[in-house]
Amino acid sequence: MKTRLNDLIAFIAVAEEESFTRAAARLSVSQSALSHTIKGMESRLGLRLLTRTTRSVSLTEVGRKLYSSVAPRLQDIENELDSLNALKDSPSGTIRISTAEHAARNVLWPKILTFMQDYPDIHIEMSVDYALTDIVADKFDAGVRLGESLEKDMIAVSISPPLRMAVVGSPAYFEKYGIPESPRDLSEHRCINLRLPTYGRLLVWDFEKDGREVNVRVEGQLTVNKSFFIRDAALKGVGLAYLPQDMVKDAVADGRLVRVLEPWCDEFPGYYLYYPNRSQYSPAFSLFVEAMRHQD
Repeated sequence: MKTRLNDLIAFIAVAEEESFTRAAARLSVSQSALSHTIKGMESRLGLRLLTRTTRSVSLTEVGRKLYSSVAPRLQDIENELDSLNALKDSPSGTIRISTAEHAARNVLWPKILTFMQDYPDIHIEMSVDYALTDIVADKFDAGVRLGESLEKDMIAVSISPPLRMAVVGSPAYFEKYGIPESPRDLSEHRCINLRLPTYGRLLVWDFEKDGREVNVRVEGQLTVNKSFFIRDAALKGVGLAYLPQDMVKDAVADGRLVRVLEPWCDEFPGYYLYYPNRSQYSPAFSLFVEAMRHQD
Protein backbone atom coordinates (compact mmCIF):
# COMPACT_ATOMS: atom_id res chain seq x y z
CA MET A 1 0.00 0.00 0.00
CA LYS A 2 1.46 3.36 -1.02
CA THR A 3 -0.10 6.79 -0.77
CA ARG A 4 1.45 9.23 -3.20
CA LEU A 5 2.25 12.83 -2.36
CA ASN A 6 -0.17 14.02 -5.05
CA ASP A 7 -2.94 12.05 -3.33
CA LEU A 8 -2.29 13.91 -0.08
CA ILE A 9 -2.25 17.26 -1.88
CA ALA A 10 -5.60 16.39 -3.49
CA PHE A 11 -7.06 15.30 -0.15
CA ILE A 12 -5.94 18.50 1.60
CA ALA A 13 -7.42 20.65 -1.19
CA VAL A 14 -10.83 18.95 -0.86
CA ALA A 15 -10.69 19.16 2.94
CA GLU A 16 -9.94 22.89 2.90
CA GLU A 17 -12.33 23.84 0.11
CA GLU A 18 -15.12 21.51 1.33
CA SER A 19 -16.03 21.09 -2.32
CA PHE A 20 -14.74 18.89 -5.16
CA THR A 21 -15.58 21.65 -7.64
CA ARG A 22 -13.54 24.33 -5.86
CA ALA A 23 -10.71 21.92 -5.05
CA ALA A 24 -10.50 20.82 -8.69
CA ALA A 25 -10.29 24.46 -9.80
CA ARG A 26 -7.60 25.11 -7.20
CA LEU A 27 -5.53 22.16 -8.46
CA SER A 28 -6.31 22.79 -12.15
CA VAL A 29 -7.67 19.29 -12.68
CA SER A 30 -11.07 17.96 -13.67
CA GLN A 31 -13.61 17.17 -10.98
CA SER A 32 -13.87 13.56 -12.14
CA ALA A 33 -10.10 13.09 -12.00
CA LEU A 34 -10.00 14.53 -8.48
CA SER A 35 -12.86 12.30 -7.34
CA HIS A 36 -11.05 9.27 -8.81
CA THR A 37 -7.88 10.21 -6.92
CA ILE A 38 -9.69 10.48 -3.59
CA LYS A 39 -11.58 7.23 -4.08
CA GLY A 40 -8.35 5.43 -4.97
CA MET A 41 -6.66 6.82 -1.86
CA GLU A 42 -9.56 5.70 0.36
CA SER A 43 -9.52 2.26 -1.28
CA ARG A 44 -5.80 1.78 -0.67
CA LEU A 45 -6.12 2.92 2.95
CA GLY A 46 -9.30 0.96 3.53
CA LEU A 47 -10.74 3.99 5.29
CA ARG A 48 -13.43 6.56 4.54
CA LEU A 49 -11.84 10.02 4.71
CA LEU A 50 -14.69 12.18 3.42
CA THR A 51 -18.44 12.30 3.87
CA ARG A 52 -20.12 13.34 0.63
CA THR A 53 -23.61 14.73 0.15
CA THR A 54 -25.21 16.38 -2.87
CA ARG A 55 -24.42 19.79 -1.39
CA SER A 56 -21.26 19.47 0.67
CA VAL A 57 -18.14 17.52 1.53
CA SER A 58 -16.88 17.10 5.08
CA LEU A 59 -14.15 15.19 6.85
CA THR A 60 -14.80 11.99 8.76
CA GLU A 61 -13.12 11.56 12.13
CA VAL A 62 -10.31 9.63 10.44
CA GLY A 63 -10.10 12.32 7.76
CA ARG A 64 -9.76 15.06 10.36
CA LYS A 65 -6.96 13.13 12.07
CA LEU A 66 -5.11 12.68 8.78
CA TYR A 67 -5.58 16.33 7.82
CA SER A 68 -4.34 17.59 11.21
CA SER A 69 -1.25 15.44 10.89
CA VAL A 70 -0.36 15.97 7.23
CA ALA A 71 -1.40 19.55 6.39
CA PRO A 72 1.13 21.32 8.67
CA ARG A 73 3.95 19.12 7.34
CA LEU A 74 3.12 19.90 3.74
CA GLN A 75 2.96 23.58 4.65
CA ASP A 76 6.45 23.29 6.12
CA ILE A 77 7.65 21.67 2.90
CA GLU A 78 6.11 24.50 0.89
CA ASN A 79 7.82 27.06 3.12
CA GLU A 80 11.15 25.30 2.64
CA LEU A 81 10.69 25.34 -1.11
CA ASP A 82 9.78 29.02 -0.99
CA SER A 83 12.96 29.70 0.96
CA LEU A 84 14.96 28.46 -2.02
CA ASN A 85 13.89 31.65 -3.76
CA ALA A 86 16.60 33.30 -1.71
CA LEU A 87 19.05 31.74 -4.13
CA LYS A 88 17.48 33.65 -6.99
CA ASP A 89 18.16 37.25 -7.88
CA SER A 90 14.47 38.13 -7.57
CA PRO A 91 12.38 36.81 -4.62
CA SER A 92 9.00 35.39 -5.59
CA GLY A 93 5.90 33.86 -4.09
CA THR A 94 2.40 34.83 -2.99
CA ILE A 95 1.59 36.61 0.28
CA ARG A 96 -2.01 36.48 1.56
CA ILE A 97 -3.09 39.23 3.96
CA SER A 98 -6.33 39.70 5.91
CA THR A 99 -7.13 43.28 6.90
CA ALA A 100 -9.91 45.73 7.66
CA GLU A 101 -10.92 48.47 5.23
CA HIS A 102 -9.31 51.48 6.91
CA ALA A 103 -5.96 49.75 7.43
CA ALA A 104 -6.03 48.51 3.84
CA ARG A 105 -6.64 51.93 2.31
CA ASN A 106 -4.71 54.23 4.60
CA VAL A 107 -1.81 52.10 5.84
CA LEU A 108 -1.15 49.05 3.69
CA TRP A 109 -2.09 50.25 0.22
CA PRO A 110 0.55 52.98 -0.24
CA LYS A 111 3.26 50.63 1.04
CA ILE A 112 2.06 47.68 -1.03
CA LEU A 113 2.16 49.72 -4.24
CA THR A 114 5.81 50.56 -3.62
CA PHE A 115 6.57 46.98 -2.55
CA MET A 116 5.14 45.52 -5.77
CA GLN A 117 7.23 47.89 -7.84
CA ASP A 118 10.35 46.87 -5.94
CA TYR A 119 9.60 43.12 -6.13
CA PRO A 120 7.64 42.38 -9.33
CA ASP A 121 7.78 38.59 -8.82
CA ILE A 122 6.06 38.72 -5.42
CA HIS A 123 2.26 38.53 -5.63
CA ILE A 124 -0.02 40.07 -3.00
CA GLU A 125 -3.52 38.82 -2.19
CA MET A 126 -5.33 41.16 0.19
CA SER A 127 -8.69 40.20 1.71
CA VAL A 128 -10.52 43.23 3.11
CA ASP A 129 -13.04 42.46 5.84
CA TYR A 130 -14.01 43.74 9.29
CA ALA A 131 -14.32 40.17 10.61
CA LEU A 132 -11.73 38.87 13.09
CA THR A 133 -10.32 36.27 10.73
CA ASP A 134 -8.52 33.16 11.96
CA ILE A 135 -5.47 33.61 9.74
CA VAL A 136 -4.13 30.11 10.45
CA ALA A 137 -7.36 28.29 9.68
CA ASP A 138 -8.05 30.45 6.62
CA LYS A 139 -4.50 30.06 5.26
CA PHE A 140 -3.44 33.71 5.44
CA ASP A 141 0.21 34.52 5.89
CA ALA A 142 -0.59 37.49 8.12
CA GLY A 143 -3.40 39.70 9.36
CA VAL A 144 -3.75 43.31 10.44
CA ARG A 145 -5.43 44.37 13.68
CA LEU A 146 -5.38 47.22 16.14
CA GLY A 147 -2.86 46.83 18.93
CA GLU A 148 -5.62 46.45 21.51
CA SER A 149 -7.13 43.36 19.83
CA LEU A 150 -4.10 41.25 18.94
CA GLU A 151 -4.17 37.49 19.38
CA LYS A 152 -1.81 35.83 21.81
CA ASP A 153 1.02 33.59 20.59
CA MET A 154 1.47 35.72 17.49
CA ILE A 155 4.37 37.86 16.36
CA ALA A 156 3.21 41.47 16.01
CA VAL A 157 4.96 44.23 14.07
CA SER A 158 3.80 47.85 14.28
CA ILE A 159 2.83 49.20 10.85
CA SER A 160 1.26 52.55 11.77
CA PRO A 161 1.58 55.34 14.32
CA PRO A 162 -1.01 55.61 17.12
CA LEU A 163 -4.50 56.50 15.90
CA ARG A 164 -7.17 58.99 16.97
CA MET A 165 -10.85 59.02 16.21
CA ALA A 166 -12.72 62.16 15.16
CA VAL A 167 -16.38 63.18 15.43
CA VAL A 168 -17.28 65.30 12.42
CA GLY A 169 -20.30 66.78 10.70
CA SER A 170 -21.00 69.16 7.86
CA PRO A 171 -21.41 72.91 8.50
CA ALA A 172 -25.02 72.62 7.32
CA TYR A 173 -25.69 69.86 9.88
CA PHE A 174 -24.36 71.92 12.79
CA GLU A 175 -26.27 74.98 11.64
CA LYS A 176 -29.46 72.95 11.87
CA TYR A 177 -28.83 70.77 14.95
CA GLY A 178 -26.20 72.59 16.99
CA ILE A 179 -22.84 71.44 18.33
CA PRO A 180 -22.49 68.72 21.01
CA GLU A 181 -20.43 69.88 23.98
CA SER A 182 -19.86 66.44 25.51
CA PRO A 183 -20.26 62.79 24.40
CA ARG A 184 -23.54 62.57 26.34
CA ASP A 185 -25.01 65.23 24.04
CA LEU A 186 -24.77 62.78 21.14
CA SER A 187 -28.05 61.21 22.28
CA GLU A 188 -29.73 64.36 20.91
CA HIS A 189 -28.02 64.10 17.53
CA ARG A 190 -28.39 62.13 14.33
CA CYS A 191 -25.36 59.84 14.17
CA ILE A 192 -24.25 57.47 11.42
CA ASN A 193 -23.73 53.94 12.71
CA LEU A 194 -21.20 51.33 11.64
CA ARG A 195 -22.30 47.69 11.91
CA LEU A 196 -19.49 45.27 12.71
CA PRO A 197 -19.92 41.94 10.89
CA THR A 198 -17.85 39.99 13.42
CA TYR A 199 -20.46 40.32 16.16
CA GLY A 200 -23.37 41.79 14.22
CA ARG A 201 -23.49 44.72 16.64
CA LEU A 202 -23.07 48.45 16.14
CA LEU A 203 -19.76 50.14 16.87
CA VAL A 204 -19.75 51.88 20.25
CA TRP A 205 -18.30 55.39 20.20
CA ASP A 206 -15.51 55.44 22.80
CA PHE A 207 -14.24 58.64 24.40
CA GLU A 208 -11.70 59.49 27.09
CA LYS A 209 -10.73 62.74 28.79
CA ASP A 210 -8.61 63.26 31.89
CA GLY A 211 -8.78 59.55 32.67
CA ARG A 212 -12.57 59.45 32.37
CA GLU A 213 -13.98 56.99 29.84
CA VAL A 214 -17.37 57.40 28.21
CA ASN A 215 -18.93 54.83 25.86
CA VAL A 216 -21.90 55.97 23.81
CA ARG A 217 -24.34 53.90 21.76
CA VAL A 218 -25.56 56.39 19.20
CA GLU A 219 -28.69 56.44 17.08
CA GLY A 220 -29.49 57.80 13.66
CA GLN A 221 -31.26 57.20 10.39
CA LEU A 222 -28.35 55.52 8.58
CA THR A 223 -26.37 52.36 9.39
CA VAL A 224 -23.73 50.95 7.02
CA ASN A 225 -20.90 48.41 7.20
CA LYS A 226 -18.22 50.42 5.37
CA SER A 227 -16.55 53.47 6.89
CA PHE A 228 -16.07 55.29 3.61
CA PHE A 229 -19.85 55.47 3.14
CA ILE A 230 -20.03 57.06 6.59
CA ARG A 231 -17.62 59.81 5.54
CA ASP A 232 -19.58 60.46 2.35
CA ALA A 233 -22.85 60.59 4.28
CA ALA A 234 -21.39 63.09 6.75
CA LEU A 235 -20.25 65.28 3.87
CA LYS A 236 -23.85 65.24 2.60
CA GLY A 237 -25.17 66.39 5.98
CA VAL A 238 -26.83 63.07 6.89
CA GLY A 239 -25.45 63.13 10.42
CA LEU A 240 -22.38 62.95 12.63
CA ALA A 241 -19.58 60.51 11.80
CA TYR A 242 -17.10 58.79 14.13
CA LEU A 243 -14.04 57.96 12.03
CA PRO A 244 -10.24 57.75 12.18
CA GLN A 245 -8.98 61.31 11.88
CA ASP A 246 -6.78 60.56 8.87
CA MET A 247 -9.95 59.73 6.91
CA VAL A 248 -11.39 63.19 7.45
CA LYS A 249 -8.39 65.50 7.87
CA ASP A 250 -8.56 66.87 4.31
CA ALA A 251 -12.29 67.57 4.55
CA VAL A 252 -11.77 69.25 7.92
CA ALA A 253 -8.87 71.32 6.58
CA ASP A 254 -10.89 72.70 3.67
CA GLY A 255 -14.04 73.31 5.72
CA ARG A 256 -16.29 70.65 4.24
CA LEU A 257 -16.45 68.96 7.66
CA VAL A 258 -16.22 70.42 11.15
CA ARG A 259 -14.63 68.48 14.01
CA VAL A 260 -16.20 68.44 17.48
CA LEU A 261 -15.43 66.79 20.85
CA GLU A 262 -11.72 66.74 19.96
CA PRO A 263 -10.50 66.84 23.61
CA TRP A 264 -12.43 63.60 24.16
CA CYS A 265 -10.67 61.73 21.34
CA ASP A 266 -7.42 60.39 22.77
CA GLU A 267 -4.73 58.37 21.01
CA PHE A 268 -4.83 54.57 21.04
CA PRO A 269 -2.45 51.88 19.71
CA GLY A 270 -2.32 51.74 15.92
CA TYR A 271 -2.27 48.82 13.50
CA TYR A 272 -0.05 45.76 13.75
CA LEU A 273 0.83 43.09 11.22
CA TYR A 274 0.56 39.79 13.06
CA TYR A 275 1.52 36.28 11.99
CA PRO A 276 2.27 32.83 13.47
CA ASN A 277 5.61 32.16 15.11
CA ARG A 278 7.36 29.70 12.78
CA SER A 279 10.91 28.41 12.57
CA GLN A 280 11.38 29.80 9.08
CA TYR A 281 9.71 32.30 6.76
CA SER A 282 10.01 32.68 3.03
CA PRO A 283 12.33 35.45 1.80
CA ALA A 284 9.33 37.12 0.14
CA PHE A 285 7.40 37.26 3.40
CA SER A 286 10.40 38.55 5.35
CA LEU A 287 10.82 41.36 2.81
CA PHE A 288 7.11 42.16 3.05
CA VAL A 289 7.21 42.44 6.85
CA GLU A 290 10.12 44.86 6.72
CA ALA A 291 8.43 46.93 4.02
CA MET A 292 5.25 47.26 6.11
CA ARG A 293 7.05 48.04 9.39
CA HIS A 294 6.31 51.51 10.79
CA GLN A 295 9.30 53.81 10.85
CA ASP A 296 9.24 56.28 13.75
